[in-house]
Amino acid sequence: MHNLILANFAMHITLDAHEKQQALALLQQKTVTKRTFLLQPGEVDHHIYFVTKGCLRMFYADQAGQEHNICFYPENWWACDIVSFFKEKPAINTIQALEDSEVFYFTLSRLEELFTKVPKFERFFRILTQNGFELYQKRITGNLSKKAEERYRQFRKQYPGLEQRIAQKHIAAYLGITPTFLSLLRKEFVA
Repeated sequence: MHNLILANFAMHITLDAHEKQQALALLQQKTVTKRTFLLQPGEVDHHIYFVTKGCLRMFYADQAGQEHNICFYPENWWACDIVSFFKEKPAINTIQALEDSEVFYFTLSRLEELFTKVPKFERFFRILTQNGFELYQKRITGNLSKKAEERYRQFRKQYPGLEQRIAQKHIAAYLGITPTFLSLLRKEFVA
């Protein structure tokens, strides 16, 4: 399990053995069962999660109770409500496990401690935040300007194999279409 997160760190920074040890010492780990809520609206997000097994989702529920999936977090992805976590403000989004999952996580205080002990991690999390913002921006502009077929194609590219693991209703809520329309799209892609 540690190899996956160390490989993730290595995508953006080079760590010596001591720095790796310091990072791992500040990490906590837990297992969450399918449908478990890791964050609900009104709560402050106290954790930034790294998924080693399973899949999480972040969604927003509107006033009518309709869920709008913002992002999926399968293995090797980081998950948190970034505004709630870093600003310590109540979240407007929900984070939920879509599968039985295993995650590593930092609390904000432990992450700040890591930044002090190993300053390279400020660079790592800055790059992570920049990449996340880029994905978020592309998602917004894609929802505004792309047809459902193009959004579905992008989903499959961004999350390879995920559509075989999670419920069709969650993919439809991510794409902003009905499950029935998604079923029609999937048939077109198979044909």
